[in-house]
Amino acid sequence: MSEVFVLDHPLIQHKLTLIRDERTGSKEFRELVEEVAMLMAYEVTVDFPLKEVNINTPVGPVKAKKISGRKVGIVPILRAGLGMVNGMLQLIPTAKVGHVGLYRDPDTLQPVEYYCKLPTDVTERNLIVIDPMLATGGSASAAIQFLKDRGVQSIKLVCLIAAPEGIKKVKEDHDDVNIYTAAVDEKLNDHGYIVPGLGDAGDRLFGTK
Repeated sequence: MSEVFVLDHPLIQHKLTLIRDERTGSKEFRELVEEVAMLMAYEVTVDFPLKEVNINTPVGPVKAKKISGRKVGIVPILRAGLGMVNGMLQLIPTAKVGHVGLYRDPDTLQPVEYYCKLPTDVTERNLIVIDPMLATGGSASAAIQFLKDRGVQSIKLVCLIAAPEGIKKVKEDHDDVNIYTAAVDEKLNDHGYIVPGLGDAGDRLFGTK
């Protein structure tokens, strides 16, 4: 059963407030998103399994622990998800990075894949799908399904801010995917923006309109 984890660490919440502020420019916005992604990676990986190994310190032998199990893959949803990649890689530098690009068909309003490039061993990895905003949930749900269609079995979804509508959509479509977010906001407005949200994450990251 899918679970929703709200990461309320004080540093995450403080930096999220700065990210939300309309006075925050693109340079600082990008830096803050990267920092929050790094902090969220710490929380998202808390359940990674460990194995005991024997090593020698400069003083003598010791039984120590290393991460075991599947390797990690990070999959940003283009384009806004790119802003979270480097932060994640700060803590998981050996992770491979795939990319999924989607657009919404103007007639059907359904997500359409226009780009997908994944590591060749993607089915052997724990994948972390990242996108700053979980609004309607359509793009996130579609991206997860694209990954499942390619044989991926272990997926987590990480976003900065989520709307109840987006959470509901992902949970209904993928009850095996846990959702990690720094905040669950009030609702979506008539244009599909999260309220109060932070505006358009892609535009604020890259200085576009």
